[in-house]
Amino acid sequence: MKKTWVLNTAPDEKKIKELSEAIPCSPIVANLLLQRDITSAEEAYRFFNPSLDMLHDPFLMKDMEKAVDRVEQAIYKRERVMIYGDYDVDGTTAVALLFKHFKPKFTAPEYYIPRRYTEGSGISTRAIDRAAENGITLMIVTDCGVKAVEQVRYAKARNVDIIICDHHTTGDTLPEAVAVLDPRRDDCGYPYKWLSGCGVSFKLAQAYNRKNNLPMDTLYELLDLVCVSIASDIVPVTGENRVLAHFGLRRLNSSPSLGLKTIIKSAGVKELTINDIVVRVGPKINAAGRVESGDKSVELLVAEEERTARRAAESLDSLNNKRKKLDHDITEEALKYIHDPTEKATVLYNPKWHNGVIGIVASRLMEYYYRPTVILTESEGFVIGSARSVEGFDLYEAISRCSKHLENYGGHKYAVGLTLRRENIEAFRAGFQQVVSETIPEELMHPQITIDAKIKLEEITVDLYNTLQGFAPFGPNNTIPVFLTEGVSDFGSQQVGRHEEHLKLVVVDDSQIRIQDDAQPRIYKDRDGIAFGMGDLFPRVHEGEVFDICYTLQKNDFMWKENDIQMLIRDIKFKEDH
Repeated sequence: MKKTWVLNTAPDEKKIKELSEAIPCSPIVANLLLQRDITSAEEAYRFFNPSLDMLHDPFLMKDMEKAVDRVEQAIYKRERVMIYGDYDVDGTTAVALLFKHFKPKFTAPEYYIPRRYTEGSGISTRAIDRAAENGITLMIVTDCGVKAVEQVRYAKARNVDIIICDHHTTGDTLPEAVAVLDPRRDDCGYPYKWLSGCGVSFKLAQAYNRKNNLPMDTLYELLDLVCVSIASDIVPVTGENRVLAHFGLRRLNSSPSLGLKTIIKSAGVKELTINDIVVRVGPKINAAGRVESGDKSVELLVAEEERTARRAAESLDSLNNKRKKLDHDITEEALKYIHDPTEKATVLYNPKWHNGVIGIVASRLMEYYYRPTVILTESEGFVIGSARSVEGFDLYEAISRCSKHLENYGGHKYAVGLTLRRENIEAFRAGFQQVVSETIPEELMHPQITIDAKIKLEEITVDLYNTLQGFAPFGPNNTIPVFLTEGVSDFGSQQVGRHEEHLKLVVVDDSQIRIQDDAQPRIYKDRDGIAFGMGDLFPRVHEGEVFDICYTLQKNDFMWKENDIQMLIRDIKFKEDH
């Protein structure tokens, strides 16, 4: 599929020069910092040296005083407490964090994850009934609840108080809970708005410790859970999230909790990155809630004994394998439903599709045809769906404009869950396709590669690579820098891979050519790169066509080239491709 290259506008040359001299650093690095709104040496120092002292005061969050007071009351009166969360990675890690942190303080606490198929997402009335019947007087709800007006009212009628720790967009009316912790509340002055659900739960634990003059060390040991939630929920890796992810990754790679350790061990990675969590860790935790019950994920995350952790990990592996098969089979079937690839939006429905994987299927189809996609199935008498969006298009806003056809909906800019009645499917399909057709710019209908800077091959150095590692952890809004080099030519490239499907580039550009007297140009250095899945371009490369490349930088750990820096090619364009 053709990709659109978007080169970020370079900051003013004067600002680049001033910042590069103030730090000091190369103009390339100064350019990248300025693009991240880092404009001074002091800000750069804080960026490259994250500290837990940079975490915001949790009491800046609206309702935090109320939440902590109610937690203290539950501890003092020895009330029974239920910790409740959504069945995805963010929800289960948040439940695990609160359960592990408050277990020594609460009297016989329990956790509850709703079953996707019989209870759905959000606060379950079944859980409220269970709480009331078992003498539980406080539910701490995390990663959901900010729109649960009726459910909170029902809980209140059953003498169950609720504290909400959420991070989703609020509705017109907030639930009448004891406290609603959500930095995205319009009336919340918390400085950072993009915490994960687990991140908000962490702030509650942090506030409790601070008010009671308790050391933070044991709480910081739970940052591995916060990091997994940040990566898996695809929230921005900026500001406070970047600090939490930095120290969470450090713990994941040195002394993770027992449950996460069992997952990491099977991942086979030397040092986890945010992307490794997204690809290798998150899906296993998610599998339980998708296929059976998210309780199994929490069981692993809070495990304190090797035997318990091993058993839970084996269960998750089995469920993940089942999830993979469902994902594959439904994706193959769904692709056959698409008869007009030129439409600007996809809405597909099959009542037999497994609702635990429709979000993954929506992502697969979105990537395949690159357009906003909604996959619908049936559950408990309603049609439920998962929607995914292309980069740059606000899916939440588009679906909100079709809300008259829906029972409810919620989510983010790029991922939305929705519920509707069967008789409204066609009206929703037509409405959604119309909204997308009228609002999506043509340039968003093609995958985009955002390029940070244009550089010459001679500027690729070990020093540059090492400095770029200080920009990590990488993730949304702090992506790994992508570079563009124009006018490169072949200097010994070859096809590699079992089926020669990859391209091992060896290229030069004009920065690597020197002229001595009247002699012919003499090439003195070349640069290596690997282009996965681009082996079919070898004939054109080998024939000597000049082309442009965009790429990230990585260390080549293959055999003796451990210290070499190579280009990981994102795309190749020849002159007529632009």
